[in-house]
Amino acid sequence: MTAIDHLKTIATKENLGKFLSQNPFPHGLTQGFFYREKMRAIYRIAPDIPLKEVLEIGGGQGGLTALLYPQAQITNIDLDPKYVNAPCNQQEKVRFICGDATNLPFDNESFDVVTMFDVIEHVPDHQKAISEALRVLKPKGFLLVSTPNENWRFPYYEFMKPLCPPEAEVMAEWGHVRRGYTLDQLTALIGFPCQSSATFINPLTVVCHDVAFSRLSPLKRQLLCTALSPLTWVSYWLHKPESLGTETAYAWQKPA
Repeated sequence: MTAIDHLKTIATKENLGKFLSQNPFPHGLTQGFFYREKMRAIYRIAPDIPLKEVLEIGGGQGGLTALLYPQAQITNIDLDPKYVNAPCNQQEKVRFICGDATNLPFDNESFDVVTMFDVIEHVPDHQKAISEALRVLKPKGFLLVSTPNENWRFPYYEFMKPLCPPEAEVMAEWGHVRRGYTLDQLTALIGFPCQSSATFINPLTVVCHDVAFSRLSPLKRQLLCTALSPLTWVSYWLHKPESLGTETAYAWQKPA
């Protein structure tokens, strides 16, 4: 096998259309549309490079990293042991480990990419979690992070408050220990500049997001998100990586 043939056998990221079509969130084109937004933002910042070993920290039952890099060997580590039986963790190229983000059971410089999608806002000792992620990441490897930013609040608009649970209740239900991060705060945690970023869930698409987590009945949420679809889709297509959003996906490349 030539060096070029060998590179062809090493994973790069999935085609965008196929990746988005596999949105694991229920009702992915209506109530779960916000997850499509997240997936596109992550895709925008994810490197399209040859790689072998990818670590997904806190991947749970979503399987997002395996969808992004379907030919790579994915290791998904999560605190909740029940996720071992999730379909995404039963795939041939995925192994599930029950473990702690602040004490990773891996050797130094073991992974080409480490992902932390909507994770660090859940971790009390976020500095230790970041330090561990960087420890197991190879030099020139990529750390991919998504998290709420300084614009996040729930609900986003005052007029939605009668329909939604209080923000503190939602954060407790989701297990958030903090609301989100500015880029400066994340840069201070990580210790070197961000290579690229892409926002998602903008001031128009956020309405559908907040309806999806409102107190309305499932049927009413579905009907309202369907009615909002034209606005949501147009706002989605117009959204640029640098547009105002309530959450952000980031990529950092570890120095050599």
